[in-house]
Amino acid sequence: MTEQHLITQRTARYYSLGSHSEQVTDLFIVCHGYGQLARYFLRHFAPLDNGHTVIVAPEALSRFYLDGFSGRVGGTWMTKEDRLTEIEDQAAYLNLLLKTQLQQLPENVRITIVGFSQGGATVSRWLASGAVPVHRLILWAAAFPEDIDFTSGKAAFANLPVAQVYGLQDEFISPESLQKQARLMQDIGITPQVYSFDGGHSIDATTLLKVHQAL
Repeated sequence: MTEQHLITQRTARYYSLGSHSEQVTDLFIVCHGYGQLARYFLRHFAPLDNGHTVIVAPEALSRFYLDGFSGRVGGTWMTKEDRLTEIEDQAAYLNLLLKTQLQQLPENVRITIVGFSQGGATVSRWLASGAVPVHRLILWAAAFPEDIDFTSGKAAFANLPVAQVYGLQDEFISPESLQKQARLMQDIGITPQVYSFDGGHSIDATTLLKVHQAL
């Protein structure tokens, strides 16, 4: 048995807030977590919709039923199966999405990438894969992936402002995991600004605005 691959065209879905115009100063690309859908995830970023900001939420290419064989549907960016191919597909997808957005916005627009939970690993791998023109990175309730190529990663993240945000009651985050993340980031040359809030595995509007203003 020989494993083979075939590149095929497929349709990706994304949602956006804000209108493209010459008055836009900020573009946010926000990537959801495991089991989420983009249209619901994007609602958490409504406080950023101020007339000068466009927020775009791409949806993961794979979807599944959250419980059994019917009912609510969620998305996943990748699994352990054929993961390297999926990582390449994600990068191609997100590069194309960003390119189409920038074609509609002023040249000096500030680009912020936000990855929530599984989306944090996704955007980290994306940025490490090549020259993505990003100005700020926000990793929210997210684990920085251990498998990033440290050679290319150091170049991609050099001098990039990074915020690490988490809820104090997040059941997926422990003091041990935070220490591990700090070591990983230090090894790749990242010194993040760390923010926490009184909450769980979620986006907190007040903290979101605080990070946006400070980072």
